[in-house]
Amino acid sequence: MLETPIQKQWLDAFINLFTLCKPTHKERIAIFSESHSRPVNVMLAEQALNQMGLKFTHISASTKSTKSLPIIRSTGATNAMNGESALVERIKTNDLVIDLSIEGMMHAQQTPSILASGTRVMTISNEHPDILTRLMPDAGMKDVVKEAVARCRAANTMKVTSPTGTDLTVQMNDTVTVGVWGWTDRPGTLAHWPGGLVVSFPRAASANGQIVFSPGDINLTFKRYFESEVRCKVKDDFITSIDGSGTDAKLMRNYLAGFNDPLAYATSHVGWGLNPQARYEALCMYEKDDLNGTELRALAGNFLYSTGANEFADRFTEGHFDLPMIGCSISLDGTLVVDRGMPC
Repeated sequence: MLETPIQKQWLDAFINLFTLCKPTHKERIAIFSESHSRPVNVMLAEQALNQMGLKFTHISASTKSTKSLPIIRSTGATNAMNGESALVERIKTNDLVIDLSIEGMMHAQQTPSILASGTRVMTISNEHPDILTRLMPDAGMKDVVKEAVARCRAANTMKVTSPTGTDLTVQMNDTVTVGVWGWTDRPGTLAHWPGGLVVSFPRAASANGQIVFSPGDINLTFKRYFESEVRCKVKDDFITSIDGSGTDAKLMRNYLAGFNDPLAYATSHVGWGLNPQARYEALCMYEKDDLNGTELRALAGNFLYSTGANEFADRFTEGHFDLPMIGCSISLDGTLVVDRGMPC
């Protein structure tokens, strides 16, 4: 990527994003990156801010290894701030932080205190800039996402079903729901690009039922489409069994077992995608190093079931799956919001 010439459309997309974040010349702005962050995206962020005439600092951290035996991918929780209290305090001194860490700051343990300080965080997913440019933030997405968030916050129960046997019930009372439309312009908030999805973080012991992953569903941690059926029982948030005779079930069982951590089996968040620009076939079109898979999380109509860390249930773990499912129906208090994979 260091030898990849910067394309005008990529730079325009970064400028468009930063414009939506409404930075001012009086604000303190910082780029946060790791030693292994995608260099072309760091350069694009710097050039965009310079072209906008905005002053900024660059806060860099060393990319750290993980303590787990399994390979860590797509956790949404950078470990670059772990044990780095001075670094975290420096981040807090800024009004706007452009987050270019590899995993992102979304689920990092330090993020709540950073947001509480009034800092707003714009996380740019670790994607090839071509992906980011295709999914350039759309001003109209904000109202779509806010409506979905309001419906989730008003609901008592979420029900998810599929023709192949998924039957999951999530109690939504006191559930924290967040929506991401792709940019942030308010203090103390975090957004990520690409955007266009709504997710709820259930309180403890809120999710129960069965999830059936079918061929064509997606495991974003492995960056592959399911090729065989996998059946998971969920009791009080935790996956209690992973059944299936194919490679997909074997991979999931082996990966989660490797953490030796019961919290890796817990429900992290549930929600659905709302971005009509996201392409289902995207995993086929890029090398694995070129994508983080956020596009598939935002894919319009997918039901996103995720395992692992849930800061609102006081659960933190490196074990994590993001699992967009195709063709599910989602209802809130009996009213369909997604009908067989199509947003209502």
